[in-house]
Amino acid sequence: MVVMYNDCPFVICVSRTFAPKLGVAEDPVCVSGHCHLVPLWAHKLGKKDIVAYQASKRGGTLVFTYYEDTVEISGQA
Repeated sequence: MVVMYNDCPFVICVSRTFAPKLGVAEDPVCVSGHCHLVPLWAHKLGKKDIVAYQASKRGGTLVFTYYEDTVEISGQA
């Protein structure tokens, strides 16, 4: 997974996910990877709501709400 911080006021991080050893050249929208990134960004930025964009060919926007022990996910791919 390649991740960048984005200084756009709405999208916090932009990412792409590659897993060729698993037979996945590029995951169009990797939710599981973002579930690990959301706590990092939430703590670093002091935010509860995190918006991410998966910059694959198909692309997708994911909206997360971070709670101390849970990541709530919504979005459209």
